[in-house]
Amino acid sequence: MSDRKFDLTERLEDFAATIIILYDKKPLSYAGDYLAKQLIRSSCSSALNYGEVLGAGTDRDKINKLRICLKELRESLRNLNIQTKARLFSEEDLKGLKDENDQLIRIIVTRIKNIG
Repeated sequence: MSDRKFDLTERLEDFAATIIILYDKKPLSYAGDYLAKQLIRSSCSSALNYGEVLGAGTDRDKINKLRICLKELRESLRNLNIQTKARLFSEEDLKGLKDENDQLIRIIVTRIKNIG
């Protein structure tokens, strides 16, 4: 059995699932609803696209798919920052998600560098 802390597939799925759970419990304003839907899309997209990385046939294809994951993770982080600045959530409420998001970005960047 793999250590979940280092299982990137699990971490990406858990990140997306945590965001879904967070918003399922919160009544949202127009802005909150808009940002929540976009955050759910980008966080889920990073996990789903990483699944494509696992099936990629060439290094070039893996790098392209990893770059999509990276783009979606960066979008997720910008979204979380906007929500904090707009006071839709407190910094403390989103600290764990932002930290995990940042770690996932760093891991994906490292994977891209190691392939290329």
